[in-house]
Amino acid sequence: MPNLTTEELHALSDQLDFERVLHCKYLSAVQESQDQELKTKFQSCAAQHLNNYNTLLNHLR
Repeated sequence: MPNLTTEELHALSDQLDFERVLHCKYLSAVQESQDQELKTKFQSCAAQHLNNYNTLLNHLR
């Protein structure tokens, strides 16, 4: 992996935080929702943001 600038590392850190927050928000929405169709969509969104987080993290390793 090429060396990243401080600015690039900050941007990646911000994106990791963003993905983590979205994952948590969608998990919360799953718990609060009464509609099974919405729960399923929220679970899918949560999984996608967790996947995004893990993908970014793996690229940094």
